[in-house]
Amino acid sequence: MSYSIFQTWMIIVLLGVGTFLLRFSFLGLIGNRRLPEWVLRHLRYTPVAVMPGLVAPLVLFPAATGGEPDAPRAAAAIVTVVLGLWTRNVLLAIFGGAGTLYLMLYLTA
Repeated sequence: MSYSIFQTWMIIVLLGVGTFLLRFSFLGLIGNRRLPEWVLRHLRYTPVAVMPGLVAPLVLFPAATGGEPDAPRAAAAIVTVVLGLWTRNVLLAIFGGAGTLYLMLYLTA
């Protein structure tokens, strides 16, 4: 299906407005109010729930390999998790995983 330039821009504008309204409904309308403790407790787990959903497809079905899992990405994921659990340092885990990925890609190329 092909969209005209006008339709494409309308889709972009409407998605932008929708995104703004979704964020404003939470941040703008109740951003200055005290939230109940049970809501705050659940919000603490949001990053923990979102990150695996973003990362897992990149490790298990990477576009670079046509959707086939490979050793460099698996090794990078394992190193990232181990470093994160061992050091409790997010940046060290991220950079350690990235370094592992690039080293493994270099060694297997």
